[in-house]
Amino acid sequence: MRKAFAFSLHKTVGVATFFVGVTRILWALTQTRPAPLHPDRRAEAWLAGFVHWLLYGSLVLVPLTGWIHHAASEGFAPIWWPFGQDLPLVPKDEALSATFAGLHIVTKWVLIGAIGLHVAGALKHHVVDRDGTLRRMLPGDSLVHTVPDARHPRSPVVAALALWLAAIGIGGVTGAYDRHAAVAPAAATLEGTSTDWDVQDGALAIAVQQLGSTVEGSFSDWTAAIAFKPRDEVGPAGTVDVTVSIGSLTLGSVTAQALGAEFFDAAAFSTARFKAEILRTADGYVAQGPLTIRDQSVPVTLPFSIEIFDGTATATGQLDVNRLDFQIGQTYPDESAVGFTVRITFALTATRNAGS
Repeated sequence: MRKAFAFSLHKTVGVATFFVGVTRILWALTQTRPAPLHPDRRAEAWLAGFVHWLLYGSLVLVPLTGWIHHAASEGFAPIWWPFGQDLPLVPKDEALSATFAGLHIVTKWVLIGAIGLHVAGALKHHVVDRDGTLRRMLPGDSLVHTVPDARHPRSPVVAALALWLAAIGIGGVTGAYDRHAAVAPAAATLEGTSTDWDVQDGALAIAVQQLGSTVEGSFSDWTAAIAFKPRDEVGPAGTVDVTVSIGSLTLGSVTAQALGAEFFDAAAFSTARFKAEILRTADGYVAQGPLTIRDQSVPVTLPFSIEIFDGTATATGQLDVNRLDFQIGQTYPDESAVGFTVRITFALTATRNAGS
């Protein structure tokens, strides 16, 4: 919880810094810049301009790359502003999120270097040169050396851009953009199963509330043994036996955390199972039976709708369960960080086997 709070604070301050930085740059472009106190020291003046533009670039690039990283990720530590969880043209994509996480790190180091040079320059003027450069940065200073200088070379701007490009290139060479994908336990390999209906296409997804935001994920590997015969009257209509490879879960930026010991513990409990009887009720179909996760079996009733045409069935359904019933996230005993309710949804298309 403390980690999530710290990240939310970091992101919220970062977004604020981005807007302050853009505003500061727009304001600076409308102002005349004061002349250097030592115009004869051209190299020094050039370096000051170079660092000046590095800092301006940092005010935009560091928070912007972090913001895009957040927008491309699912879950973990929302921004507290009433906007900014998502960005236009930025999809939820793990590869994109990892790339901008790396860019955020690279631009951060350029920022640190620029701040170091800026502080060193200011101290050099104040301690070694004993001039008014540092005092002139403070509000209310009355130094007379503020005559606008119309001759500010563009080469420091070009050099700052070149340094940014070089830093981004070095980040790519060193693999900085490939190091931030979640590392999860190996997923269990599921064997094929005998079934009257072959699943041709399907999706098995979950959704949970984390710090007030909905986090969605899905399992890529699961099998279903289905015996089903449609009927109009109330009564048994078949059976279903679903096995899920827990390690195949993707849940955005919190995948590794979800598969860890606090939650699904995929290393110790590699599969989940739902073995149920299919019943026709007065309101439609339900699958009723035990859902087993982390060796905890809980009886559930999953309502679903189904349409069959020419031997092909399309079914959808959803079920809400309490994570604590399966001993998931017991270190989060309230809903301040992670909600109790986990919504499970499925959609599949299956074809009837010949002779079934």
